[in-house]
Amino acid sequence: MEVSSTPNFDAPIPGQSLTAELGGRPWQQPSKNTTVDEAIDYYMERMSSEEFMVQLADVLEAGVPVTTLANTIQMASVMDGIHTVDVGMLVLPMLMEMIMMIGDSAGIEYDKGLEDPNKQPIRNSLFAKLINKYEKKLNTVDLETVQEDKDDTDMDQQPKGLMARRTQ
Repeated sequence: MEVSSTPNFDAPIPGQSLTAELGGRPWQQPSKNTTVDEAIDYYMERMSSEEFMVQLADVLEAGVPVTTLANTIQMASVMDGIHTVDVGMLVLPMLMEMIMMIGDSAGIEYDKGLEDPNKQPIRNSLFAKLINKYEKKLNTVDLETVQEDKDDTDMDQQPKGLMARRTQ
């Protein structure tokens, strides 16, 4: 890698992104759709176009999870000022259902994205081992002795500390 000794003056100035005029960004303006019903109508119209369905089918076939797609679509609409973040979160389940319906109608096997990919399935042998371990412990413990020990320790302990009540 070659390092240039001449300074690069084409780089952005530090803090330049903070100098935009207040209210000059779409997300700093009042949203176009203020209710969940308006946002759902917006998405239904947008997602029912043939071009959107073809692109969505391609992305689903590529293996992108439905949750990721729905979240990306609603966050892009928040940044464009279509609706607020809270309306987007309320619309998210409907977006997922619509995406899954498009995937089903196209005959695509898609990943919902609701399962944890790092979670290992619990083996039946592990359950059997744990059950045997606790059964052996239960068989060796005398429940009457444990109950008597518990009763003795409860009576011997007096409350201690700054906020404890005095018994005198």
